[in-house]
Amino acid sequence: MPVRPVRKKKEQLVPEGLLLFRENILTKGNIFGANSKARWAAGLKLPAQAETIFFAGCGYQFLGEAEAILSAVLALDKRNLPWERTLRITRFLNKRGINLGDLYGKITHLFRRTENPLLSAVEVLQRMHIDVGYLAEEEPCCAAPLYYAGFQEEFAARAAATQRILQERKIKRIIGMVPSCTFALRTLFPQRGKGSPVEVSHFLEIVWEEIKKGMRFRLPREVVVTYHDPCILSRYLCLIEEPRQILRSIEGVVFADVERNKEEWSTCCGGGGGFEVIYPEISHTIAANRVQELLKTGASIIVTSCPGCLIQLREGVKKLKAREVEVMDMAQLLRSALPEE
Repeated sequence: MPVRPVRKKKEQLVPEGLLLFRENILTKGNIFGANSKARWAAGLKLPAQAETIFFAGCGYQFLGEAEAILSAVLALDKRNLPWERTLRITRFLNKRGINLGDLYGKITHLFRRTENPLLSAVEVLQRMHIDVGYLAEEEPCCAAPLYYAGFQEEFAARAAATQRILQERKIKRIIGMVPSCTFALRTLFPQRGKGSPVEVSHFLEIVWEEIKKGMRFRLPREVVVTYHDPCILSRYLCLIEEPRQILRSIEGVVFADVERNKEEWSTCCGGGGGFEVIYPEISHTIAANRVQELLKTGASIIVTSCPGCLIQLREGVKKLKAREVEVMDMAQLLRSALPEE
């Protein structure tokens, strides 16, 4: 008798990490399933109602949590331990009200005291006299991971719901930080939703416009800096020359670009699209290879503009034991180069 092929349910074909992200977005409104997303902004007193809002995005708001989760997945994978089973257990606990996202958040806030790039970005905007609001806990998830993972119906529903929120609040302009969020808000949402479009700009576009108007940045000492192009920023948002012009404009920065594998052809950091939780060891190797390319410039600072790239490049620096090299977000570099008031 002919053997009938085994038909698997759609969910059985999707990696555990992507299923976890999907469930977190649909139930908690963020990819890590945490209950609080505005810890980073405590004390800033940004207004919740404004025509221009600062869209922080999951990647930056949960930067510490993301680093902790990916480090744990990588450690389990290196030891040939069943890290996918760990993700499955996480999904099981989430459904029963035990939220590991909040646990990760508490741990990372206890042991990781590094400044969040969002704080730097807000300070830079304020010094440029650009007033922004922030939706804090009410900020909707852009749901871009659903789109990239192929969950098109769920993404379309979230996009429509988010557009309704933006319209109800009479928001006219969004300044995004995460490239993926910015692309979703600018391009993917209008393709799937209805209503009047909102003007969407990436943080670097705003900075470059202000520099062209006369804004100046200056570092206290001269440093050699190179730049890594995030995939979404360069290939989808087409922001390639702007970050380079920003770096060239900062007094004290000696900009050293990579000779090849740059701009829209740049090597990926190995993260994004959930790849780092599907193939963690391969992702780690790609990150180290990219860092090796960047270090050939002789730079002591690697700058990028994406939370995923930030994590991956830091992991790559650790793997290569390049202790003299610092990985920074562009917002952090700009803040350190703000002129004295």
